Amino acid sequence: METWYNKSIEEVSKDQKTNIDQGLTVEEAKKRLDETGPNRLKESKGRSPWQMFIDQFKDALVIILLFSAIISAAVGEISDSLVIAVILILNSTLGVIQEYKAEKSLAALKELASPRALVLRDGKQQKVEASQLVPGDIVLLDAGDYVPADLRLISVTDLKIEESVLTGESVPVEKTDKIIKDEKPPLGDQKNMAFMGTIVTYGRGRGIVTGTGMDTEMGKIAEALKDDKREPTPLQKRLDRMGKKLGLAVIGIAAIIILMGWLRGIDLLEMFMTGISLAVAAVPEGLPAVVTIVLALGVQRMIKRHAIIRRLPAVETLGATTIICTDKTGTLTKNEMTVKSIFLPGRNIKVSGEGYKPEGKFIEGNTEVKTNSDKDLALLLKAASLCNNAELTRNKDNNRDIIGDPTEGSLVVAAEKAGFTKERLNNDYERIKEFPFDSERKRMSTVHRTPDKKVIAFVKGAPDQILKRCIGYQINGKVKDLDDNVREEIVKQNKEYASQALRVLAVAYKPLDGENNLHIDNVEKGLIFLGLMGMIDPPRREVADSVKLCKQAGIRPVMITGDYSLTARAIAEELGIYKNGDKIITGSELEDMNPEELKEAVSLTTVYARVSPHHKSKIVQALKDSNEVVAMTGDGVNDAPALKKADIGVAMGITGTDVAKEAADMVLTDDNFASIVSAVEEGRGIYSNIKKFIHFLLSCNVGEIITLFLAIIVGLPRPLIPIQILWVNLVTDGFPALALGVDPAAPDLMEKPPRDPDEGVFAGKMGVNIISQGLFIGLLTLVIFFLGLHYFSLPVGQTMAFATLSFSQLIQALNARSREYSLFRLGILTNKYLILAIMISGLLQLGVMFIPFLQAAFKVIPLTGTQWLIVLLASLTPLPYVEILKALGITREE
Repeated sequence: METWYNKSIEEVSKDQKTNIDQGLTVEEAKKRLDETGPNRLKESKGRSPWQMFIDQFKDALVIILLFSAIISAAVGEISDSLVIAVILILNSTLGVIQEYKAEKSLAALKELASPRALVLRDGKQQKVEASQLVPGDIVLLDAGDYVPADLRLISVTDLKIEESVLTGESVPVEKTDKIIKDEKPPLGDQKNMAFMGTIVTYGRGRGIVTGTGMDTEMGKIAEALKDDKREPTPLQKRLDRMGKKLGLAVIGIAAIIILMGWLRGIDLLEMFMTGISLAVAAVPEGLPAVVTIVLALGVQRMIKRHAIIRRLPAVETLGATTIICTDKTGTLTKNEMTVKSIFLPGRNIKVSGEGYKPEGKFIEGNTEVKTNSDKDLALLLKAASLCNNAELTRNKDNNRDIIGDPTEGSLVVAAEKAGFTKERLNNDYERIKEFPFDSERKRMSTVHRTPDKKVIAFVKGAPDQILKRCIGYQINGKVKDLDDNVREEIVKQNKEYASQALRVLAVAYKPLDGENNLHIDNVEKGLIFLGLMGMIDPPRREVADSVKLCKQAGIRPVMITGDYSLTARAIAEELGIYKNGDKIITGSELEDMNPEELKEAVSLTTVYARVSPHHKSKIVQALKDSNEVVAMTGDGVNDAPALKKADIGVAMGITGTDVAKEAADMVLTDDNFASIVSAVEEGRGIYSNIKKFIHFLLSCNVGEIITLFLAIIVGLPRPLIPIQILWVNLVTDGFPALALGVDPAAPDLMEKPPRDPDEGVFAGKMGVNIISQGLFIGLLTLVIFFLGLHYFSLPVGQTMAFATLSFSQLIQALNARSREYSLFRLGILTNKYLILAIMISGLLQLGVMFIPFLQAAFKVIPLTGTQWLIVLLASLTPLPYVEILKALGITREE
């Protein structure tokens, strides 16, 4: 592999045939992608459909049944053996289709959650899928990004990258763009390189892609990093354990049936095949697989509601969420910052205009301010735009948009309203140093060379942090000492802006003595105060309704913000998060609390103001210690610990860093609080639907067991033969069960409190309902068999029992839609997929009953009109039976 650390930037750009100022053209990038392939690490191939099909026959019970069918064929029962083989093949094919669909759905989710990279193409910054990067691309890095490919760095601004995934060293490496002359330095010493999969922890940088996919350093150790084994979700594990226990019970019952039938003189092989067929049909070994499909389908629906689930267990946890801790900016608000008010010492100026449009005026009192003659305002606007990394651009609809932080974007727009374009300011004031914003300092500084070759520093940030570093202020173009009266005026104005729900930034500057002592401690002290800029980020219209829905669902929304208490309270009150009597805790107050004090306080607190990212972890822990199930939002690199600690970590898809997205369980594609609530609603619906098809499958299985077991106990002949048992399982368990997995949500889904995450699958009378309804189906089938046997003949009785068991189970699918609401209130046609599934399964059953060669294969005989009437009436009775139980409240969850 070629080395790049010992080559100059010019050599690397020449070798990679790229332009460091313009990047590749879109056409060239596409051409190179065709040559190099996607920027991905190779993964081991998943199972093919054929392998999935073979795996369906590895179940011990299926193997025993196949063995029994072979013995049956050997003694002359060839038709029975063939029918059993065909049913097992059909059953396995259905299993493959379900499993393959689940695999494809999960693969699609993985693609949706894949990282993106900011690149320079055709001279413009644009975000592309990281998989689309090619050698020669110019990639821009910022704090919180994952490095998307191997890069030779060509410019850095205090860039630090954490490379422990490659080197094992957790201390971030300070990067450079200079040539490394050492011969064969270790990766940790290749400080002009950035490697795929490492994390930018501080600063910014730019680099040329030198390696993608398996040609990266990460590619060399890809085999060691592979993690293709998908861990089952907690629910799948519980169902798997439950399935094994039920399986053992069913096998025990099957063994009793075999033994009792044999003792009564029935042929041992026939009884053995009957018992094994019952075990194969009744053991719910496919439950975890169906859960995967329903989870995957539900997650696909969530995508349409702007939530990408990165880890399937999160879907289960969503339904149990009791607290949603949310950031304010961009999540509760529109993230369309607009500067509305400017304070200069002794002056208040209003700014007109909306969004990112450069049209607007500066009004003081009733007079328009001319910025070209107002030195104080002009310097403030220039400083705010220069101490800034946002860029204005146009989106695909040709509307003005920003690349970067919306708050910074609003400052750039405000400067443009005064005629100070970003491009012109950058040309006039060359940036020679930057100290990036971080959440601890709460400020950012840049150092520039002015048009007259002087050196000046501009600083912007939280007013309290800026003000305590100021020793003077500018008024009428002159600098004066910052006395207590002026300080008090600034603090008072800051509070006034905050009470108006304005976000406030302070701006200051400092003339420097040349470029020799550009250390952060020197640059950011002895500042001269310029002014305050108050900007509004209006609340999203839909959030107030979502907050109301949250509270109705027993979920408490909590705001966590770096804004001042007054600003936070104003927004929280407007959205319905805060009400009189609630507590507001600031970051400084939180610092002074011990764990027990905080645990006591969190139950009454709905707003946390002036907090830093590390406070989020303390808040999450205190809430979890109070037995809350916590969803926490975040977007920055420092939010990652809190996102990991929360029960549901929610990252912002638009403004979120790669590190935050990687730490999160869920990513919002629109950064909207309402989407979190929609995801909770969807999560509740998915869990509810999983319980519906468990209810359906197990109640039907209980019906089959009861039918055969009681027949043997009371001395009746077998109501069903092996192939009929297997057919009923195939025709009723497949399509209706899946259709229940996409059943519409109950009307009161978001009116119930969150479920207990520790509750069992059979909680809330679920087990009682399954047994009682399964018992009804089993007894019903047995009664019809007895009538057919008593009044007609054994073949008629078996045929009537076969039809009744099959059709009554299809009716039971309608009952399983709700344990509380009548089917007629829900609407019979509201789940069209279920109606279609019942119709298809019913037609398949009718085919067996009426087509001559299938009649012979399944040992059924034509029924008379009277016999069909009895079967149909009996098959419908589970519906009124369960409707009566619902009306009496017997089936309702406790």
